[in-house]
Amino acid sequence: MPIIRPKSAQILCELVQVQAPKRVLEVGTAIGYSAILMLEHAPDARLVTIEKDACRLEIARQNFEKAGLSPRVETILGDANQVVQNLDGTFDFIFLDGPKSHYGRQLPHLLNHLSVGGTIVADNVLFMGKVLSGEYPAHKHRTAILRLREFLQLVQTNPNLESKLLDVEDGMLIIKKIK
Repeated sequence: MPIIRPKSAQILCELVQVQAPKRVLEVGTAIGYSAILMLEHAPDARLVTIEKDACRLEIARQNFEKAGLSPRVETILGDANQVVQNLDGTFDFIFLDGPKSHYGRQLPHLLNHLSVGGTIVADNVLFMGKVLSGEYPAHKHRTAILRLREFLQLVQTNPNLESKLLDVEDGMLIIKKIK
């Protein structure tokens, strides 16, 4: 089951704890592990999480219940590419951990829902070190790698954003909306 790696989880928890968001969005619930971590480190936060796989989302709901966090979580079953276009309100913090090749497509919609001063953390942006290699990717991972390169370019050239790429585990991109 794909869950956030230990060092990345530690960074995510530290960011959430320091920023103390009130409203968090997670794209890619899986079994709810990272959502639980974020809520444990932001005790005043409410979280909306999106997952396409119904079986994974059911496991996540059970995990939220076991952790006593269900009242603070809204789960959405659906394709994040469509869901992010129809969200209500703004978020102070967004954790982007769904399909990596969709990050760039989702970014404009996520930015529309991110408050000024808010943060997006995108996980696994280096894709086994291949995103920054400069090499043309082999067919098997070509789409994901090329789209992650485009995503990084979109973020780094947007004058409304500041970003920092962390070369930890499979890479994390921390994005702050400055205007």
